[in-house]
Amino acid sequence: MSDPDRAALVLDFEPSAVPPLVAVRRWAASALADLGQDHLTAVLLAATELVTNAYDHGGGPRRLRLHRDEDPCRIHLEVDDDSSRMPVLTDSAPADRRGRGLHIVNAVARDWGSRHAPDGGKTVWATIDCAAYCWDPCPTAPPREV
Repeated sequence: MSDPDRAALVLDFEPSAVPPLVAVRRWAASALADLGQDHLTAVLLAATELVTNAYDHGGGPRRLRLHRDEDPCRIHLEVDDDSSRMPVLTDSAPADRRGRGLHIVNAVARDWGSRHAPDGGKTVWATIDCAAYCWDPCPTAPPREV
């Protein structure tokens, strides 16, 4: 990231438009180019799902923020939208075409949640921590015996 702590992408698109997910993924991948491939893939999955949910349920996303904590292996994502309805992790059947986004976020994130924004709407966030899953590189994990 140009700023080692925070980067933001303003998502100024029409809510009825197809989500610019390729642009979101390219931007995030560029901002986090130094991450290990598995960690970056998890961040990109979570970012894609949070932006898609903002389009589908929040009237369209306003902004995507990435923040790197003191530990360079922990990335915090935030997506703002205009809806005050909080996201809900629901069950979906295998035949359902939709309804797995938050399950994906839940699977790759150390933690996730949402909060009301002071100016209306909400922020949905997720924290992706490579050390929790020992993805590459995993500087805190002991060496494996082979």
